[in-house]
Amino acid sequence: MPRKFNITDAQHGAAFAVRVESQADRVEIVGLLDDGSVVVRLTEAPEDGRADEQLIAVVADLLDIEPDRVEIVAGYGRPSKIVSVRGVSTDWVEARLKALF
Repeated sequence: MPRKFNITDAQHGAAFAVRVESQADRVEIVGLLDDGSVVVRLTEAPEDGRADEQLIAVVADLLDIEPDRVEIVAGYGRPSKIVSVRGVSTDWVEARLKALF
């Protein structure tokens, strides 16, 4: 049975769960955890919010949207996060994420 993404309706768009692995050798979307979280490796360290800033840029690039439409709404500074994307539907986000896997 295929795993499902953990994408929910947000106040002004869609939100999904992300698990960050910081200080990796390269930036990459690794896969999907059993709980539906997308695993992302980042090269930046978590200190001073650098990994969070890189995550916003990576998600924006991945979804082909402006970075100011992406926000970490929970888990800032932690490995497990909820990322909100303004102005999109859950179906729209899911279609783009499914294209990766």
